Amino acid sequence: MNFQIQAALKKLFEKHRIVFWYDAKQELRDDFESLSLPGIEKLELTNNEYGIKYRLLREQPEQKFLLYREGPQPADLDNWLLDVQLAHGEFRTDQVAIWLSELELSLEFTDVVQAHAEFFQAVRRKDALKKLLKADDDAGQIRLKMLAACTGSEPRMDAIVEHLLDELSVISGQWSIENPGDKFKLVQRCKLDAWFWEQMKRHYGYESAEPSIRDFVIKLFKDCYFQHFTGHYPLTTDRLSSDALVFLKRWKDSRQFEGGFETLSGECAEVLGIEQDLAKRDFRELIELDYFRLIDQKIISDLVRAVSARTASSGDVAIWVRQRRQGHWYREYRHLYEAVDYAAQFTHALGEAKLAMDSLAEGVQRYSRFWYQLDQLYRKFTYHVRMSGQASLMGSLTEQIENLYSNNYLLKLGDRFQNFVDAASKWEAFPVRKQKEFFEHWVRPFLRKENKVCVIISDAMRYEIGDELLSLIRQEDRYSAELEPVLSMLPSYTQLGMAALLPSKELVIADNETGAVLVDGQSSQGTVNRSKILQAALNGRGEAIAAEDFMQLDRDNSRELLKRNDVLYIYHNRIDHTGDKMHSEGQAFEAAEQTLGDIVRLIKKLTAANANNILVTADHGFIYQHRPLDESDFASVEAQGEVILYRDRRFVLGKGLNKASSLHKFTSEQLGLAGEVEVQIPKSINRLRLKGSGSRFVHGGASLQEVVIPVLKINKKRQSDVTAVEVDILRGDSSVITSGQLAVTMYQAVPVTDKIQPRVLRAGIYTEAGDLISDNHDLSFDLSSDNPRERELQVRFVLTRKADEANGQEVILRLEEKHAGTSHYKEYKSLRYVMRRSFTSDFDF
Repeated sequence: MNFQIQAALKKLFEKHRIVFWYDAKQELRDDFESLSLPGIEKLELTNNEYGIKYRLLREQPEQKFLLYREGPQPADLDNWLLDVQLAHGEFRTDQVAIWLSELELSLEFTDVVQAHAEFFQAVRRKDALKKLLKADDDAGQIRLKMLAACTGSEPRMDAIVEHLLDELSVISGQWSIENPGDKFKLVQRCKLDAWFWEQMKRHYGYESAEPSIRDFVIKLFKDCYFQHFTGHYPLTTDRLSSDALVFLKRWKDSRQFEGGFETLSGECAEVLGIEQDLAKRDFRELIELDYFRLIDQKIISDLVRAVSARTASSGDVAIWVRQRRQGHWYREYRHLYEAVDYAAQFTHALGEAKLAMDSLAEGVQRYSRFWYQLDQLYRKFTYHVRMSGQASLMGSLTEQIENLYSNNYLLKLGDRFQNFVDAASKWEAFPVRKQKEFFEHWVRPFLRKENKVCVIISDAMRYEIGDELLSLIRQEDRYSAELEPVLSMLPSYTQLGMAALLPSKELVIADNETGAVLVDGQSSQGTVNRSKILQAALNGRGEAIAAEDFMQLDRDNSRELLKRNDVLYIYHNRIDHTGDKMHSEGQAFEAAEQTLGDIVRLIKKLTAANANNILVTADHGFIYQHRPLDESDFASVEAQGEVILYRDRRFVLGKGLNKASSLHKFTSEQLGLAGEVEVQIPKSINRLRLKGSGSRFVHGGASLQEVVIPVLKINKKRQSDVTAVEVDILRGDSSVITSGQLAVTMYQAVPVTDKIQPRVLRAGIYTEAGDLISDNHDLSFDLSSDNPRERELQVRFVLTRKADEANGQEVILRLEEKHAGTSHYKEYKSLRYVMRRSFTSDFDF
C-alpha cells in the first residue's frame, strides 16, 4: 500500500506544490509517518491551520508540503484552509482515488469514475482502458475508451457500433430488450448506455423513445435505402444524419464485419419489405445501391430479361456490370454478371458479323481476325453460366444464345466454309502457314542465330483461346507476345497435329488401326519418341517433356534442362484430356480457363530458368456445343469402303473409301502426307456416330474452329513495359462545396490495353489537417472504350458532420493509390475546393 501511496503522491506533486491528505477512516497514519518524499515537507493538521497557512503562503511560498489530517475533511465553513485546498491538490485513499491513481488520472475525473464504478471492478477492463488513455483526454474521451474496452473495439464510435452490430448478428434470433447481447449488457452494467445513446444522437442523428441496437440498424438500412429515391421518402425530423450513410458504407465494405453486415442486411430487408419495394422499381435506378442482396438479384433478373429481349445495348450492359463490380455482393454474383455481359456482347457481335468469304484462305484469315471472337464470347458465356450454378435463372437466355451460336453462327459458317473445302485440290490456305512448316518457319530461325527456344504445345488450345492467352501474357510486365494463325493438318487430331510440329521431311499415317503417325519412319507417339525425333534432328540438343513433369522440377534442374538443350518441347494436355471423354466433355470450357492459368505459370517458370524465347501452339482446335445435339447434327450416312482403319467422331481413316454426299474424301497427297491412307470427314459441323463417345466436344474435321490454331511468339524483356492508365479529376462549374454531397467526374485518359493497365484508386475529401470528411470510394479505372465519353466515371461523395468544422476553409479531394504489396497509400492526384455550406445543407441527405 505504501508504494502505491508514494507513487500517487509523487504524481500529484508534479502538478501541485501543496497536497491535502484526509485519512477519513483513520487507518493510514503509519503510512503517512513512514513516507519519505525528498524535497517535500510533511505537516499534520491538528487545530493548527492558521499557523500552517501563514507558513505555506508567507514564510515558505516555494516549499512543497504534504498536509495530513487524521479524520474526515472539515465542513467548508469550518475549513480554514479551504481556499488553499481548492487552489492545490487533494490526495484521497478511497477506492475511487486508488483507481484514479492506478490510471494516472487527476481528481477532476472523480465523478466519471464514481458514475461507472462497475467498469473498474474488473482488472482486465481497467488494464485495457489504461492502454488507451492519453494525458490530454477529457471526460468524453475517457468514456469513449471505456466503451471501447467493453466492446473490444478501437475507441471510435463507428468501431464500437460495428462490434455491437456484429454481436447482434450472432444473437439476432434471441435478441430482446432484456437480452441485448453480452457486450451491451456490460455497457449497461457499467452505466455507459445513456452516454452511448447521447453519442448515437450526436454522431448519427439517432433518437428513439426506446433506443436499441436493433432499432438503430433497421432505421439505418431504411433511411439509407429509401433516401436514394427522390420523392418517395419525405424529409422528416427523425432522419439519420449523413454520417449514418457514411457509416453504413464503411461497415458494408469492412472485411472484418462483412458476415455480420450480410446477416443483418437480410433481416432488415425482410422487416422493411424490400423485396416488395424492389418489384415495382426499374433496375436502372438501383445500379448505385448495394445495401441488400435482393438488389443484386433484382438487377440480374431484369438484366437477363433485357438482354434476352434485346432492349438493352451491349454497351449499356457493360457499363452497368462494371458499376456493379464495386458493390458488396458482386463476388457472390460475379459469374451471373459476367454471363449476362458476355451474352450481350455475343448477340451484338453476331449481329455485326458478315459470315461471307471468297476462298478457303480468306475464310481462315477472316476467322483469325474477326469471327473467332464469337467462339470466345460463347465460351466465356457458357463458362460463367456453369460456374454460377443458376441454370433456371439463365435458362431462357442460355437457350437463346445456344440457338444463335449453333444455328446462326456455327452451322452457317461451317456450311459456307465447307464449299471451299470441297473445292480444294490441296489442303492449304496461303498466305497462312501450314502446321507442318512450324519447325522450319518458327523454330529454325532461333537456331540459326544460336538462340535457344522452348515450345509449349497445349492439346486442343484452339485459336480463340490462344488470343485470350496473348492478352494475359501481354499484361505481364516485361513480356511481349505476337499471335499468328496457322492451318492445322487434316484430319485435325492429336497424333497428326503433334507429329506435324516436330522437325520432319515426311509424315505418314500408319497403315493400321492405331491412327498413329510416323515422322521420317519413326513413331511420334509419346514424349519418349518425340524426344528421339528432336535429338536426331538437333544432334542430341533437343528434348521433350510433359508440362506437369517440368513444373515439378526445382530451379536448378529446370535450368540444367534448358542448358543442355537448344530446343525444348513441353506438352500440356488439359482441354483435350477433359473434352475427349464422354463423362467430362461438359467441362471443356472450365478446362480452357484452367489451361490459360497453367500456360502463364509455365511461361513464368521457363523465364525464371533463363528461357528468353518461347513459342506456344496447339495440335488442333475443336468444336464444342454445350447443349445436347439434335439428330440433324449427325451425318446421315456411315463411312464405308474397302478398308476402315480408324473411326472418330469427325473423321475416318481407310482405303478405297466410298463417296457420300454428306462426307468429303481426301487423299494423303492432297493433305501433304506420304502413304496411301485416305481420309473422310463429315461436312460442315456434322458428327459421325461413335459408340461410347461424347459428341459435343469434337475435332478431326475441317471446320474453322478445328483447323485454325494459334502460334504465339513470346519474349521476356529486360525493362518494364507496363504502365497504369492515367486518371484526371474534372472540375465542374464551381470549386465551392455548398451542400452535403459533391458529385465529381473522374476521367480515364486513354483506354486500357495489355500494356496500359487498369488503375485502382481510393477517393475521399479531406481537411488540410488530413481528416476524412466524406465517405471513401474504391474506384477501378479499367475502361477499354475508344469513346472518351465512355471513359468518364461519376462519383458522389457524402459529407460527414466533421465537414461543418471546415466551413469557410479549403478542403482537398484526394485520389490515393496503394503502395504495391502493402496496406499503405500514397497520394496520386488531388483537387482543392472551398467549403461554403449554409444551415440548409443539413437537409440534402
